Amino acid sequence: MRRGLKITRITLLILALLIAAGMVFPTWTPRIQGEYSVSTLQQIEINGTGHEVMIRGADRRNPVVIFVHGGPGCSEIPYVRKYQELLEQNFTIVHYDQRGSGKSYHFGEDYSNLSTDLLVDDLLALTDYVKQEFGQEQVLLIGHSFGTYIGIKAAAKSPERFAAYIGIGQMADLGISERDSWKYAMEQATKAGNTKDVARLEELRRPIESGGQLTPRDLVRKYGGAARLIDDNRDYYTGFLLNPEYNLLDVIRYLKGVSLSQGILLDEGAKKYITSVVDKVDIPVYFVMGQFDYMTSVHAAKEYFTALKAPEKEFVMFEHSAHYPQFEEKERFAQWLNQLEL
Repeated sequence: MRRGLKITRITLLILALLIAAGMVFPTWTPRIQGEYSVSTLQQIEINGTGHEVMIRGADRRNPVVIFVHGGPGCSEIPYVRKYQELLEQNFTIVHYDQRGSGKSYHFGEDYSNLSTDLLVDDLLALTDYVKQEFGQEQVLLIGHSFGTYIGIKAAAKSPERFAAYIGIGQMADLGISERDSWKYAMEQATKAGNTKDVARLEELRRPIESGGQLTPRDLVRKYGGAARLIDDNRDYYTGFLLNPEYNLLDVIRYLKGVSLSQGILLDEGAKKYITSVVDKVDIPVYFVMGQFDYMTSVHAAKEYFTALKAPEKEFVMFEHSAHYPQFEEKERFAQWLNQLEL
């Protein structure tokens, strides 16, 4: 009995030490070989708070691309290297954790003033930092999902900073988009004969139709309206556990940031549809959509695209993707980005 108790205590001690080590494990991003390459992961002070910024590219003289993550609060730094190796050959790729998200979440910091306007100002300050760091007059701005709300506002507010704006999974009229999502999920659940999901969706019909409720994301995801060629949830799990960009303490920061950001920012996005906030952008605009995207519907994005004023614009459809065409069809996305004349 005593020997068994001793083994249990040793096991618990080892487990506690492993967890403690995981909490403080140093983080980095793997090096890219080459005389002019860049591969950095660091905290940068932006507008009075630390932002985690990852910059990677084979040649720092290449055009710079800033990606604005969605969620809200869902940093892509933990796993995104898996999908951007081709992009790194011809572009310098910048990812950052937004204020209060991921490694940019700081325990004890006051986030009561969090808003998309504040995140836009952070993005513009980051852009200035990147422009100075790489000696470039403009950068290419790419937003994904809720990041398109922030990205297109930044492009409209300060077009001189950017060569073009690309919205992947572009947010638009939320009412239209959610009705499309509900209809898709209901059709798929009915086709699958899942009476439980059908009943759940039927209960939500009126609040979704009236604009007061989002279609449950677990059902959109379950029926292929989020991702079809990748498993984005598994990407997060493996990224958290196996990749060096995040340690266990960062995972806690990530979860805290999602909890903080989503309530505040989704509420703002639901009260002020981006279609009523930005109706004109004075630089080239590209909407990149996956045909099966029902997180942000193609129908809603097309209506916004038609109404949006821009000196040049293009609507690009990826036929095999849902909400993540830049990952689901990464080769085609890299090829498309390479051919843009900026």
